[in-house]
Amino acid sequence: MRKGGYDVSKEQTTYIGPEGVIEKRKQYFFPCTHHFYRNPPQIVRGSMQYLYDEKGTQYTDFFAGVSVVASGHCNPAITGATIKQLETLQHTTTIYLTQPMVDLAERLANGILPGDLKRTFFCNSGSEANEGAMLLARLHTKRRNFIALEYGLHGRTFLTMGVTGIPMWRADDYLDSGVTFIPRPYDPETDDETAARRSIEALKQVLEEKGDTFAAMLVEPIQGNGGMIAPPDWYFREVKALLEEHGVLMIADEIQTGFGRTGRIFAMEHYGVVPDIISMAKALGNGVPIGAFATTDEIAASFNRASASTFGGNPVSSVTALAVLDYIEQKDLVGRAERLGNQLKSGLQALQAKHAVLVDVRGKGMMLGAELHGTDEQDSAALTDRVLEAMKDRGYIIGKNGIGRNVLAFQPPLVMNEQDIEGMLKELDAVLAEAVQ
Repeated sequence: MRKGGYDVSKEQTTYIGPEGVIEKRKQYFFPCTHHFYRNPPQIVRGSMQYLYDEKGTQYTDFFAGVSVVASGHCNPAITGATIKQLETLQHTTTIYLTQPMVDLAERLANGILPGDLKRTFFCNSGSEANEGAMLLARLHTKRRNFIALEYGLHGRTFLTMGVTGIPMWRADDYLDSGVTFIPRPYDPETDDETAARRSIEALKQVLEEKGDTFAAMLVEPIQGNGGMIAPPDWYFREVKALLEEHGVLMIADEIQTGFGRTGRIFAMEHYGVVPDIISMAKALGNGVPIGAFATTDEIAASFNRASASTFGGNPVSSVTALAVLDYIEQKDLVGRAERLGNQLKSGLQALQAKHAVLVDVRGKGMMLGAELHGTDEQDSAALTDRVLEAMKDRGYIIGKNGIGRNVLAFQPPLVMNEQDIEGMLKELDAVLAEAVQ
């Protein structure tokens, strides 16, 4: 038996329980690390849309590790390929020739990536993907600065934290000063069209004043952590046209939205826009770490200085991603996300009509947010936590986001079924009724 509570002499693992995990986190983690719930379960197993704690309790997962396991937890069609590769060749790094990474790049270029995006650089995470995309934009345009939307989230590395507009995720006091934020196309005090038009006017002004200083603008097609904000369908077309007038690239951060989540392979398809650079991660690996950014032949040609990623595109991640793409296509997860997303959204809107504390439902496909309001901002956040806790106790895992941490986040595995959604909506109905008593 080794330390940590895992008894290798027994077939079944000995779990230390939630209290034991929390105590070790307190002792050995940085204080920046937090967890959901007053009484959290210790998650020990996953199977497709379900999670299980150390007591064997089943939870239906409506968060998917923040959009990661879109193809389901421990999906045997994917993990089988992963395990086989683990037993064959795990790692050699990019300076040696292996086939899985080039097969994956070819697969992405032929029918997955939009427009004429063709060349891919593999890395390990969404933060790395956005960091690399920003470097590429600087190399291509020979400009330094960036434009970003308020309340976006793009990563925890130096450059990506600089273009992140959510105060709680800007941990560095010495971030890059070359970032200009403009209002996002959403304002709770007005309608979406007016807010989007205000954002466009702000972009016009910024570009007119100093357009020749910007390398790129980073955008999330739907702001995830910002509260599930999806702009009007015309918005990104106007943004792209304005950027092109000034030679500024568009980087689409599809890390949460990519690979079927919104009812399209990439969420920018909803807006009829092909970005200059696209960043990917999360669902592409279905739980195995992978990140990537992709662009055109012309823009990729500017990244000609020596560079590599030690683990980027490793055989295990690449084979897993290929299996993910196979599964998405074979099971039509894109169409499934659109169909089930319509069911989920309609159900949430019905609850909105019934419960005064549920003030808005928004998003696309299986990336939806339900905003809760209490008596004030602090009460709204506390109300959201109570709802999450009660839903967990009833067997449902839901996320939260938003600037005030008061938006219920629904980003489930796309393998979910109609009965899972109906069951969750029934319990949420009861919880919302109890939460305001």
